[in-house]
Amino acid sequence: IWIFQTLIFPYRKVLEQRDEIYEQIAQYLQLKNIIERLQETGSQELKTQVDLGCHFYVNAEVPDTSTIFVALGYGFFVELTLPEALTFIEKKTKLLNELSETLTKDSARIKANIRMVLEGLRELQGFKDLPEENRSDVFH
Repeated sequence: IWIFQTLIFPYRKVLEQRDEIYEQIAQYLQLKNIIERLQETGSQELKTQVDLGCHFYVNAEVPDTSTIFVALGYGFFVELTLPEALTFIEKKTKLLNELSETLTKDSARIKANIRMVLEGLRELQGFKDLPEENRSDVFH
């Protein structure tokens, strides 16, 4: 029970946090692609569909695409020009990538601690070394 509370649960939590960061990065990159397409076409009007939730879409028309509202987090939005939005996205994705790298390092550290504890327990109990495929089961 101790190993689950102090190592495995935190390991899973770190992986979940990293997955959330990856999802945010993907959303920002998708927004970046949309902005770049808007700049390439140069159109001032956009027809699209908006997700109201639960995959329920409605048609929408944006009369002026020179500015865009970008989510900053915690429910705050800011209106930016397209070039400003691209600059913001570059900085935000850089920070998110750094955070994901930190979480990846944390998960590797926790995973190494789990392996060390399991190896110590195995030695204390006098078991022979387990095959590699059986060791990885604890991480899923």
